Amino acid sequence: MTAQEIFEKLKEEFGDAIIDLIAEEPSDPFINVNPEKIVDICLELRDNEEMLFDYMTNLSGMDYGDKLGVVYHFYSVKHKHSIVLKVELDREDPHIETVENVWRTADWHEREAWDMFGIKFDGHHNLIRILTCYDWEGHPLRKDYKVQEEYHGIKVPY
Repeated sequence: MTAQEIFEKLKEEFGDAIIDLIAEEPSDPFINVNPEKIVDICLELRDNEEMLFDYMTNLSGMDYGDKLGVVYHFYSVKHKHSIVLKVELDREDPHIETVENVWRTADWHEREAWDMFGIKFDGHHNLIRILTCYDWEGHPLRKDYKVQEEYHGIKVPY
């Protein structure tokens, strides 16, 4: 299926929760979706026989300045097609449901997005830091991140 066909199928099923399709070269086509429907949309992508997105290749946190976001990359081994979904979240309290129950590979990806951007994946079984120390202050890939001067009495170089 093409990105346009996937978009149309999702739009038919989820209506206004499917916001738009951006298919401008040179980037991969992506579909902006309502974050409140992410699990239902992902289940449809995985379970629909025409799509069968059985592999989540990547999940990334993003800082857009005024909002945070999550970008999901999916691939169908059987159909050999791919699609990207994007969601935007409130910067002050970024929450979205976990998709680790849809694709188990989301586990570490969501932990990284939590650690680096502070995005909370509701329902995640073990949302703890994965790249920084458990008691690290802040989320280092946010544009408003301020490097702490010391960590346990040790000067932090910057």
